[in-house]
Amino acid sequence: MSSQGQIAAFQAPLGAAPAPAAAARQFVNQLEEGDAVTAAFAVRERERRTRKNGEDFVRLVIADRTGTIEAIAWDGVDECWELAPPGAVVFVEGRFSVHPQYGAKISLKSIRRAGEDEYEHDELAEGPAVSATRLEAGLRELIATIQNPRLGELLERVFAPGSTLWARFRVAPAAKYYHQAYPHGLLDHTVSVAQAVSAAAAAFPGLDRDVAVTGALLHDIGKTEAYNDDPLAIDLTDAGRLQGEIPLGYYLVRRETESIDGFDRELAQAVLHIILSHHGSYENGSPVVPATREATLVHAMDNLGGKLGSFDRIERELPEGATWSRFDRGIDSAAYFGSRAA
Repeated sequence: MSSQGQIAAFQAPLGAAPAPAAAARQFVNQLEEGDAVTAAFAVRERERRTRKNGEDFVRLVIADRTGTIEAIAWDGVDECWELAPPGAVVFVEGRFSVHPQYGAKISLKSIRRAGEDEYEHDELAEGPAVSATRLEAGLRELIATIQNPRLGELLERVFAPGSTLWARFRVAPAAKYYHQAYPHGLLDHTVSVAQAVSAAAAAFPGLDRDVAVTGALLHDIGKTEAYNDDPLAIDLTDAGRLQGEIPLGYYLVRRETESIDGFDRELAQAVLHIILSHHGSYENGSPVVPATREATLVHAMDNLGGKLGSFDRIERELPEGATWSRFDRGIDSAAYFGSRAA
């Protein structure tokens, strides 16, 4: 049967070609050169491309909890495209290989929608190392340390239990790919950055700790609107693409400060400057660069949190026994994990 015929055949009812029930789950970080792949994965991205000969092919990015990998369908393009929209769970058969120039890929032989009995949700979606309940407790503890009553009121409003904004913040991802790209990732990233800012503030004179911690807790609040709510296919929303996470967060917090009677304009400006400048440079998307001690500290800890979050992702994706990763854009380097050495 041709490859096109095989892919088309997987449009048959689910269960027509089930995965072997006794086979151990194949995870992305366990694949080795030449492995035959037969497993269910979540589709993160889908793209239709054209080869030099004018024929189309489909490039997918598929994932499980250990990482992501490209999967290529050279034949059966129309069928593959229909079967694999972002967010779908698909059962694939193919061959894994690592090209010296193009990297790791699965060449697909067949693809179909996976049956509910062929995977566990926890096998496909990543999650924080610490429970969301503990992360929320950490956030509430930080809010309780704020001495400035206006800043305390602002934080209580934004993170009000039971509010629509809090419900979204609690489950939102921190990124599409590079760090904390999983449900509760935004909560995870925010708490770690704010805790680091709180600890560092005591070591440097001249800092307003309340402003710095408030800015740290609110710096990524725009991501509640910038990212969708599909844990298997994290992507930017229309608002995220058209406006960006920083402007979305700026206007959200500005509206809250303006709704609080007597909120000092200079105090609001100090917090809003942190939100606007936390990416650190124009090249990285900040409309302004850090110009206060508090903004400089939040940017530094945000950058550090993102980098260390990337190390967590890289280590999850690393094959068993490997100590060096490939070059990774999240850290602008390869990563070394000496503790994994035999």
